[in-house]
Amino acid sequence: MEWETVIGLEIHAQLATRSKIFSGSATAYGAEPNTQANLVDLGYPGVLPVLNGEAVRMAVRFGLAIGARIAPHSVFARKNYFYPDLPKGYQISQYELPIVAEGTLDILLDDGSRKRVGITRAHLEEDAGKSMHEGLPGASGIDLNRAGTPLIEIVSEPDLRSAKEAVAYMKKIHTLVRYLDICDGNMQEGSFRCDANVSVRPKGQEKFGTRAEIKNLNSFRFVEKAINYEIERQIELIESGGKVVQETRLYDPDKGETRSMRSKEEANDYRYFPDPDLLPVVLDAAFIEGIRALLPELPDEKAARFVREHGLSEYDAGVLTASRELAAYYEAVVRQVGGEAKLCANWVMGDLAAFLNKDGLEITASRVDAAGLAGLVGRIADATISGKIAKDVFEAMWASGQSADAIIEQKGLRQITDTGAIEKAIEEVMARNPGQLADYRSGKDKLFGFFVGQVMKATGGKANPAQLNELLKKKLAG
Repeated sequence: MEWETVIGLEIHAQLATRSKIFSGSATAYGAEPNTQANLVDLGYPGVLPVLNGEAVRMAVRFGLAIGARIAPHSVFARKNYFYPDLPKGYQISQYELPIVAEGTLDILLDDGSRKRVGITRAHLEEDAGKSMHEGLPGASGIDLNRAGTPLIEIVSEPDLRSAKEAVAYMKKIHTLVRYLDICDGNMQEGSFRCDANVSVRPKGQEKFGTRAEIKNLNSFRFVEKAINYEIERQIELIESGGKVVQETRLYDPDKGETRSMRSKEEANDYRYFPDPDLLPVVLDAAFIEGIRALLPELPDEKAARFVREHGLSEYDAGVLTASRELAAYYEAVVRQVGGEAKLCANWVMGDLAAFLNKDGLEITASRVDAAGLAGLVGRIADATISGKIAKDVFEAMWASGQSADAIIEQKGLRQITDTGAIEKAIEEVMARNPGQLADYRSGKDKLFGFFVGQVMKATGGKANPAQLNELLKKKLAG
């Protein structure tokens, strides 16, 4: 039987406010346990929550960026459940009336096509605390520093059909929240994570299968591996005569498998009701339009401009706009070179990206800044050096911090463009290799590469490749 996978993601993005959503406690990461939790966060009797206006502005910002409907009237509710890291015994969230609803996001698939993913809602809520087990033999500790940290939960429609689509969608949301400056996107610190709802159904069937929810996935790699494992598990279970049960599961990255955590709760298990301590959030058109006016150029808009202005492919434009910082770096290189947009793109996505990855650096910490790379690309463009020599120059720039011009002069790497000098080198190589010359002229065309290599060796790799190829063809033809 052919099976179809149905996936929906619930992404939790921690909002980049300096204080919590209902209290004045700090949200900075890495503080000593329980040093950033006040009486409101601890759920003491008689304390009252006060809504952080900046969290509201950030949620509206996100909603406008996905073309969603911004609710003029939204309500906070109490989601009731017991867990040690939830001191109040309930979480303040939004249920029936969320602040953002009915948005969309386009993702680029592997085959170059685009797919539109529906976003059901994005609602504001507070985070819970954190249970701690390491260094506490036979006991668990509770750190409430995270309790009350503002989150926006972004719930997709069940529109995703593979783990790769789910990762593409999650990466697009990750890019968007960082463009909007509403979340730092740091997955290691838990600022950006997701729950994946996964089910399978026979191909062609409209009714959804029973879903399992995989909780707290905090890397793109884990999202893909967990979903693929869960798809296989469910198909094998059904085909062997079993039934998928609705449950919450955890992904174990060491074993590469999901395991059951608890039976899946329904909304009525949480006994949602409007929080009596918080007034409804009422937004007027002027407030919403004021936020719209301050939106930055969004990733899709920027990518479309890169295609239009710089002549890049959709794929290249998508890579270069994956973060605002990378896009700004690329445009600074193009601006300083004064053109050569495709060549600049190749260097940013190629050698620069490889060196950043090798050293574990972000673009903002690059050892070669935009001006430095522009200097190198400019020397390729004006034929001072070849693309091959440029790779050696870039490596030296990365290691030393010197400019391309300084390294080219120090190492004597200027390209040989003197026709006479190149012709002389060709003639010397031909004279040293009469057998290969005779074979080439008798029809063994593949020996052309041999002669190119020999002339390059003779010139220390400095002969201009285009000139060399043209002159060599004429000389070898006799």
